[in-house]
Amino acid sequence: MKGVSYVTDEVGNRTGVMLDLKTHRRLWEDVYDRLLVESRRREPREAIGTIRKRLAKRSSKNHA
Repeated sequence: MKGVSYVTDEVGNRTGVMLDLKTHRRLWEDVYDRLLVESRRREPREAIGTIRKRLAKRSSKNHA
């Protein structure tokens, strides 16, 4: 596959991969998004209704 190189250990087992980010930008974005989700997994959550109300208040203040 173009733009993909494998890192191997001393006996030739593949232990990692290097991606050309220009060639595989979308794939990297997916990996990055997944890492971001995992890093935020334990953050507190809010109901969508609460967020909408807060945004509506903020929007009405900016238009006043």
